[in-house]
Amino acid sequence: MTNQEPLAAVDTQPLADPVPLTGCPYKADPYPLYERMREAGPVHRVLFPSGVQAWLVTGYDAAHAALNDDRLGKNHDRGNDRWRARASIMPEPQHSQLQVHLLHQDPPKHTHMRRFVTDAFTPRRIEQLRPRFQELADALVDALPEGGPTDLVAGFAAHFPFRVLAEVIGLPRELAARFDRDWGKVVQPVGPTDPGRPLYEARLQGLQSYIAEVVTHKREHADDDLLSRLVVARDQGELSQEELDSMIFQLLVAGQEPVTNQITTALIALFRHPDQLARLRDDPALMPRAVEELLRHDSAFELTTWRFFDQDSDLHGTGIPAGDSVIVSLCAANRDPRRFDDPDALDLDRSPNPHLAFGHGIHFCPGAALARAELQIALGTLLRRLPGLHLAIGDEDIEWTPAVLGRGTNRLPVGYDRRL
Repeated sequence: MTNQEPLAAVDTQPLADPVPLTGCPYKADPYPLYERMREAGPVHRVLFPSGVQAWLVTGYDAAHAALNDDRLGKNHDRGNDRWRARASIMPEPQHSQLQVHLLHQDPPKHTHMRRFVTDAFTPRRIEQLRPRFQELADALVDALPEGGPTDLVAGFAAHFPFRVLAEVIGLPRELAARFDRDWGKVVQPVGPTDPGRPLYEARLQGLQSYIAEVVTHKREHADDDLLSRLVVARDQGELSQEELDSMIFQLLVAGQEPVTNQITTALIALFRHPDQLARLRDDPALMPRAVEELLRHDSAFELTTWRFFDQDSDLHGTGIPAGDSVIVSLCAANRDPRRFDDPDALDLDRSPNPHLAFGHGIHFCPGAALARAELQIALGTLLRRLPGLHLAIGDEDIEWTPAVLGRGTNRLPVGYDRRL
């Protein structure tokens, strides 16, 4: 029997139109709002902090259908002027140079580009690299204080996914050491009048210069790795320069920050369910199934990126104007009681567990096998080597990241008895 978080009183007030997805209470716990939205219907107009309005899909069946709906395209060119005016999309020239990666492509271009990356992330290859990933995890734990407290993001979660990613894609150690994690914040764009715009643009330019260095290095020191193969594809005319830079951008940013966040959400869920934490620590064989449940229970990919109809269309009974943005709530889908029994409970024995944490359809995350391995190794290492691991602050003091599409925390103060 698993613990269940206390149920909040059901809010019977009618939903606003649009529904605001803003504020600290929402970021700390979006699930009561998602429950109300699911009960009211599968599609709702929502308002983001930037002022952009979108259509949010919330139920499991509706989300699954939308993720596989070939009428919905991802290319930003489909967006209408109303969306573009408030979307705070990346400024030019960087938008044209860094935003033509897989997430913003439709077939046949998407199919052509995706084939360059899939071999690097096959389950078989990831399994072969597991011993190296374990070495990286142990080295980071070795550097933690012998006794807590410590910030587990700064000491572990912020570094482990990137070091693993560097191994998988062939990023040279000297270049990997110079990567600035703050560059990853460029996926949280700010509007032209926002006071933070100069810092945002500086990060963007820094990351673009770094990508150029990576390309130059790989052209001069080609090897049998993903980055080298992408550069060769560019030089042979199979990719444009913009597509090459954008794919490296996506690898560097989307390939590590979500895993950092997922480590934090998984640990927080276990801290809230100490009996399940103890069970997982004592039975490592449970880890693969536990990771699937932790992904379902609170996913770092809370919402998908934009999708657009190219003509006025019906989506589960709601009329959507052409070029308006449609977003799928993966977290809301993963807590749908119509698909999952007792969906708010953390049930490490849940099986089957067809969660949508990695999306579905043609845009299913190509790095899913890698992310699963990283989570299994990270959680297993931390629980095994830090006995007594616990949250060192009150649950109410957790500072959730304000990122619009993702969930996680930039700090995770923990304590433990000793470091083994």
